[in-house]
Amino acid sequence: MQLPLNALRAFEVSARHLSFTRAALELHVTQTAVSQHVKNLEARIGAPLFRRLPRGLVLTDEGAALLPVLVQSFGRISSVLAQFGDGRVRHEREVLTVGVVGTFAVGWLMPRLQDFQQLHPFVDLRLFTHNNRVDIAGEGLDYAIRFGDGAWHGTDAEALMPSPLSPMCAPSLAAELRRPADLHGAMLLRSYRSDEWAAWFAAAGVECPVVRGAVFDSSLTMAEAVAQGAGVALLPVAMFSREVRQGRLVQPFDIATQNGSYWLARLKSKPEGAAMQAFRTWLLDAARS
Repeated sequence: MQLPLNALRAFEVSARHLSFTRAALELHVTQTAVSQHVKNLEARIGAPLFRRLPRGLVLTDEGAALLPVLVQSFGRISSVLAQFGDGRVRHEREVLTVGVVGTFAVGWLMPRLQDFQQLHPFVDLRLFTHNNRVDIAGEGLDYAIRFGDGAWHGTDAEALMPSPLSPMCAPSLAAELRRPADLHGAMLLRSYRSDEWAAWFAAAGVECPVVRGAVFDSSLTMAEAVAQGAGVALLPVAMFSREVRQGRLVQPFDIATQNGSYWLARLKSKPEGAAMQAFRTWLLDAARS
């Protein structure tokens, strides 16, 4: 059976991303063109390769059987082509889509991105920030960096780093806080996780007051609010080291609570291409160092 190479390539890239839209970005064609290539391929072989769901794609048994063969075949082609010219290994540019919780993106990832891009110039990285509410399949993401316990249905998650929370505030307010009980008279800002202040006061051995401060869906905006004197917030101190160095934020007490960690997550059904493998290896090494 003779099958068109463009259709096989469209399927292979779509299967790696589980998204026609992301495949189109990598192949520099329209989403319609990718979808049509795959439909034509399915018609030629007489079997569906994907189950098309409202919020993404899932490989059928036929698709799951074909994908590793194509990945290996295209990989061998790339290896042979890499031997031409000066002999150095070359990669075709590959789109990588990563959703990152905003606090981690600004506080840790951004200062290190240049290192990744210099090491892996073949990766066309696309970053999408979120506030820890993310649909990996629906958004067509290769990876998501999230905060929590790592137990998300249908995903494989690898721990990156813990994220202990401690009160932070503007220097002017910190001057009035000499012991944890002094926080009873302060405006305590809140995240959508309602138990954080109770856990911190328990660790400090102090009764938790009624917390009435504004609720924020992002640590970034909450940190900006406290820097401008709006109150005190529980924040992941390591993610705001720049603001501490600049003198905009202060950690008045050393007491911290561990409510979760940052994790690198991907769908269990998603195969790892070269770009995903490169990013995962780099990120884990950087986090551990």
